[in-house]
Amino acid sequence: MNPIGNLNKIFESRIRLGVMSVLMVNDEVNFNDLKQMLEVTDGNLASHLNTLEENGYIKVYKGFIGRKTNTTYSITATGEKAFKGHLAALEHMIKFTK
Repeated sequence: MNPIGNLNKIFESRIRLGVMSVLMVNDEVNFNDLKQMLEVTDGNLASHLNTLEENGYIKVYKGFIGRKTNTTYSITATGEKAFKGHLAALEHMIKFTK
């Protein structure tokens, strides 16, 4: 059996891995907080968030705080299942690959 066969290609990026990790333990996080936590640029983060959204792994909420736009993100049930599967595959690979 291929030890990397069950890894999810979407989570190969360290930024997407970071986003999913943050969202697994927070109900929702806004764009600026994610950017600070992951220490990435606006454009870089935005492109990775788009990939996660296109795959149905995160939900995007656009709103306003006063007159300023506020975009927050949360993990979807599909995203949680996919990420847990990816982590399980990593654990399996670490424990059983010789």
